[in-house]
Amino acid sequence: MKKVFLLFITVLLIHTLLIPAFAEDPITIQVGTMGTYSPFSYYDENDNITGYDIEVLKLVEETDPSLHFEFTSGAWESLYPGLDSGIYDVLANQIVASDARREKYAFSEYAYFTSISQLIVGGDRDDINSLEDLEGLTVGLTVGDTWFNSNIEDYNAEHGDVIKIEYYQDDITVILQDIVNGRIDATVNDLAVAVSKAAIQGLNVKPVGERLKAAPVNLAFRQDDDSIAIRDRIDAVLAQLLESGALAQLSIDWFGADYTNPEA
Repeated sequence: MKKVFLLFITVLLIHTLLIPAFAEDPITIQVGTMGTYSPFSYYDENDNITGYDIEVLKLVEETDPSLHFEFTSGAWESLYPGLDSGIYDVLANQIVASDARREKYAFSEYAYFTSISQLIVGGDRDDINSLEDLEGLTVGLTVGDTWFNSNIEDYNAEHGDVIKIEYYQDDITVILQDIVNGRIDATVNDLAVAVSKAAIQGLNVKPVGERLKAAPVNLAFRQDDDSIAIRDRIDAVLAQLLESGALAQLSIDWFGADYTNPEA
C-alpha cells in the first residue's frame, strides 16, 4: 500500500511540474490591418491574408509558438479607433511611428522595415523630378496618411500652397489610376507599395527623383500595461530575428533588397 501511495505522489508531482509547460494555451493577439495594401497586407488568390507585414508576424509566431496572431482587415481610418476600443491588440500596416502617434500609442522598439517616401508620376512624364516641379500641379494623397502626406503639406506651408492637393479615402490604387488617366499629376507614397500596386494593376507609373525621406516601420500598440507586455514579448522575438538575419532574408524574398537596413 505504501508503494502505491508513493507511486501516486510521484505521478502527481510529475503532472504538477511538467504538464503546465505543455498545456498552457498560446496568447491570442488580435491584429488590425488593411488587407488591401499590397505588398504589405492583402488577400491572395485563395482569399488568404498575406503580405510582408503579415509574414513578419507569422515568422514571429513560428519562432515563439506561445504567441498566436489572428488578422482582421479594415479600412485605414478604422484601424486606430479599433486599437483604441480594444478590437485590436496591435496594428501591422507599414506604420511609421511619427511624433504625433507616439504621444498616444506605444510602438515596437525594433523596426522590421524601412519606408522610403518618393514621388510617383505617370510613366510618360519627364517634367517632374522634385517637389519644386509640382508647383501649380495636383497631387493625390490618402486621408490620414500623415507621414507621406507631410512631404507635400509641409512644402505647401513653406511656399504658400503652391501645390494643389486632392485627398482620397480610397486605396492608393485609385490614386495611381487617376495619375494614369490624367486627373492628377503625382502622389507621394512608399516606393515598394507603388511599384507593387502598379505591377498588379498594369498601370504605367514610375518613381522619380531622390527619396524624400526614409523612416523605420513599427508595430503599434496601446499604452496600457497589458499592451506593453505584449509588445515586449514580440520585441524579444523581433530582436532575435534581426540578429539571426531571418528578417533581412524575408525582406529580400519580398522586395529583392534588405529593407530592414535603413540605408537600403
